[in-house]
Amino acid sequence: MSSSRLVGVGVGPGDPDLVTIKAARVLAEADVVLVPATESRAARDGREARPGRAEEIVTAVAPSARIVRIPFSMADASGVTARRREAWDASAQAASDAFNAGARVVAFATIGDPSVYSTFSYLAAAVLGVHPDVEVEVIPGVTAMQALAAASRSPLVEGDEVLALVPLKKGTDRLAEVAQVVDTVAVYKPGRHCAALKEYATATDSDAVVGVNVGTAEEQILPLSEVEALPYFAAVLFPADRGRIGGRL
Repeated sequence: MSSSRLVGVGVGPGDPDLVTIKAARVLAEADVVLVPATESRAARDGREARPGRAEEIVTAVAPSARIVRIPFSMADASGVTARRREAWDASAQAASDAFNAGARVVAFATIGDPSVYSTFSYLAAAVLGVHPDVEVEVIPGVTAMQALAAASRSPLVEGDEVLALVPLKKGTDRLAEVAQVVDTVAVYKPGRHCAALKEYATATDSDAVVGVNVGTAEEQILPLSEVEALPYFAAVLFPADRGRIGGRL
């Protein structure tokens, strides 16, 4: 077994108290902790670059962590663009440099869970291409849909209900298709399609609820009907239509 590890660490949606004990321990013990740095947080007009959400959480739970920022682009909606490929390559290079410098544990802190719409899988594949003997480990984290369900007191699923997670990058068509065969739908990446999403909710008479910056001081939990715009860190929950208590058991 390799003595070097690349660890994808889920740090949850925003509240440092939701970071697992194992995740906090690995972040504190890692030789290097890589954190995403987006365009919106970059230095400009003489101002220093601001820490991203993952970095803020890491700092809260592991103050002594050695943090290295890596580029993360939110400007491209989809596809393997040149900018996205450059970000992946730079991230892999940062991990590779750390291993070449003698690091035994390199952690990558990601919002939510490393297995849910995270760039960690791309990073791990790139690093293994250069360091095939590195052991890859994944530490799960609380997802935005779980945090939204808890904050809105709306169970994700009960009894025999079926849950789906739909990214809204290309509009509401897939949402409409999936909703025909499941009970509860959680929607991620809704920002560019807020108006269409509201139209869909009205047409289906859904009591959809929105969570913005869940788990942070800026948290907002409100009906979709009251929202005019949706930022990147937003999730929408279309809850199951439930009757009597225990009706789906």
